[in-house]
Amino acid sequence: MKIIAAIDLMGGKVVRLSKGDPLTKKIYSDNPYQVAQMWENQGADMIQFVDLDAALGLGSNLLTIKNTIKKLHTPTLIAGGLRNEQLINDALSISSYIILGTIPFTNKKLLSKFIHNKNQIIISVDQVSNNIVIEGWKKNTTIKLIDGVNNFISLGFSNFLLTNVEKDGMLQGIEIHTFSEICKIDSINVFAAGGISNTSDIMNLKKIHVYAVVLGKSLYEGILDISSVKKI
Repeated sequence: MKIIAAIDLMGGKVVRLSKGDPLTKKIYSDNPYQVAQMWENQGADMIQFVDLDAALGLGSNLLTIKNTIKKLHTPTLIAGGLRNEQLINDALSISSYIILGTIPFTNKKLLSKFIHNKNQIIISVDQVSNNIVIEGWKKNTTIKLIDGVNNFISLGFSNFLLTNVEKDGMLQGIEIHTFSEICKIDSINVFAAGGISNTSDIMNLKKIHVYAVVLGKSLYEGILDISSVKKI
């Protein structure tokens, strides 16, 4: 199981939100590279950059992300606001993976242009009450989680980031049932995020063969550390 350290950016600063709400923003650093280097030195298998400004239509941190990635040796993921062909190509050119959460549900024609990059693309299936949400978690698609995942499997995609929005940033633990149901699907890689906050969460996710866990607020608040998680 891979350990991914998340770096969420707003206005060039490293922040965390609760349930994706910008009004809950807590700033942890104004130096994204310093934070990325810290997670790299602690042994993170991958580092995930989320451009919250782009996801919410408030701006862009892509240049900051690019400049940070150039200095790293650890594989990376880029997410947030990748909603046109140029942005997707830019992100693919610098990152090990990119995460798409809105385009897959709103523009299948554009997504089809990147089918040859399918191993580099992670489909983000963020959900509230089992319904997939998009556009920075602001819009409910009414598509059920399992239906959304199966639809993209039929298109040839196999990497999925599953986030329980209601748990994200709350440090209240995960809701294991949803992850377990998705992990029963053959031949996909599940990246788990949202509420992971203790070693029991990690062990439970390992038992159901999650491919990777994304750690955010639990790292920044010192509740979990990468070395102890890797031992599990």
